Amino acid sequence: MQENKDKSIEDLVNDAKGFFEARLEYTRLHVVEKASKIFADLVTSTAVIVCFILAFLFGSVTLALYLSDVLNSYAGGFGCVSLIYILLALIVYFTKDKYIEKAIINIAIRKYFDKLADKEEEDEKL
Repeated sequence: MQENKDKSIEDLVNDAKGFFEARLEYTRLHVVEKASKIFADLVTSTAVIVCFILAFLFGSVTLALYLSDVLNSYAGGFGCVSLIYILLALIVYFTKDKYIEKAIINIAIRKYFDKLADKEEEDEKL
């Protein structure tokens, strides 16, 4: 009877070790998955932001050169673009608390919950 008990305890210890090893492997894979998703999101978001910045800069120079041609003065064209940006900055500054920050917060929350819903759908499929 004692020998049967020893085998049961050994089997229980071995099963517990196997469980903890499997759980550790699962946790490691889960962390790798999350890190890779964050990295991919960071890379794609950075690429999109860089493209928007370049388009914005080239559009600004194009607008300034066009206005320079219309006004027959480089200083006038680039000055008008500068005034447009100053006006835009003032509008953003005075409306940021009421409109802009709320919109950014809502977009961030919506993006988080969309990703959370996608993960739940993946888990349901498994």
